[in-house]
Amino acid sequence: MNDTGKGLNMGQGRGLGRGGGKGRNKGGSYGTGGYCVCAKCGEKVPHQQGVKCTSIKCPKCGNIMVRDELLRDKV
Repeated sequence: MNDTGKGLNMGQGRGLGRGGGKGRNKGGSYGTGGYCVCAKCGEKVPHQQGVKCTSIKCPKCGNIMVRDELLRDKV
């Protein structure tokens, strides 16, 4: 029996340590200013703090908006 209280089949926690990337924008946010832009027609609306641009539909064509910094990063 195991009387140490640690349970059976406990590993040593030695994974490969991969993964640790920070994703888009190096893990940061874009801040409060800026615009939400329609990638289809180019319509711009001011970004509202706390509201993701991808949750807004373009007032002109109905396409989903994206943050203007994301479009600039691709160019």
